[in-house]
Amino acid sequence: MKYDIIGDIHGHAESLKNLLNELGYRLTGGVYRHKNRKIIFLGDFIDRGSYQREVIEIVRPMIERGTALAVMGNHEFNAIAYATPKLNGGYLRGHKGGKNRKQHAAFLDAYPEGSPEYIDQITWFKTLPLWLDLGGIRVIHACWDQLAIERIKQSQSGSNLLLDETLTKACEKGSWQYEAIETILKGKEISLPKGINFRDKEGNERHHIRVRWWDQLARTYREAFMGPKSARTHIPNDPIKGYHLVEYSHESPPVFLGHYWLEGEPERLATNIACLDYSVAKPGGSLVAYRWDGETTLTQDKFVAVKRQEVG
Repeated sequence: MKYDIIGDIHGHAESLKNLLNELGYRLTGGVYRHKNRKIIFLGDFIDRGSYQREVIEIVRPMIERGTALAVMGNHEFNAIAYATPKLNGGYLRGHKGGKNRKQHAAFLDAYPEGSPEYIDQITWFKTLPLWLDLGGIRVIHACWDQLAIERIKQSQSGSNLLLDETLTKACEKGSWQYEAIETILKGKEISLPKGINFRDKEGNERHHIRVRWWDQLARTYREAFMGPKSARTHIPNDPIKGYHLVEYSHESPPVFLGHYWLEGEPERLATNIACLDYSVAKPGGSLVAYRWDGETTLTQDKFVAVKRQEVG
């Protein structure tokens, strides 16, 4: 099978339509199809953009009718946790303070909390696997940590879905499930030196950075930083203290990631690793795909990008 892997969409339906058309998919019987290819979505369908419903109305029928596959993004995970009550009151992802609701506002505006459609979408999010290993290709939202993946599989009788017990434990800081889900859906993080911080794209003060978890050559915090180039100058160039890597050999199958809010021209991260999140939710950003035809070494000519489509 030949796959077209698409990065984070975040409610930008027009950009998605443009990219699907660019890739040769045509709307037939209400579903985008290609005669001999299939889409794999990297998750993060929701939040930020103004066209939450429109994105779901494109991607969900594709997945349900077999013209696409998908993995869960951290925003779908957050939505599930936000909607799931705790046994002792409250929710797995808290509603107090406003921060979580603000990050989730676009989805809640499109699907009012507690409505039948809201419940239906949350239930559907739970059907999205945490990762896909298709033999010649691997797909995960942020970090292919084999140890974390194996531990989740063992605890879930081999399942790659987010089962209820894992969901609950993954919302408890200090549990191994919390660390595992944080890593595979949000990326490997390390603490910055004491007294050092920076502000992320949403203005939140950060004392940790996501890192190039496969990069054996990264020796300083700045070299290891995984994120937008515009933030890199705020990261100290001091030597890293502690171990920050996840083992992923050059002989392993190609793995595709989303999540990292990259900027500029799409390019591979390693010969067998590519991130396809190029900030479509930000003015000037792009929605990016990679056309995979079975190769073990990723090549520059396989990236396809469309600029963010501004809709009034």
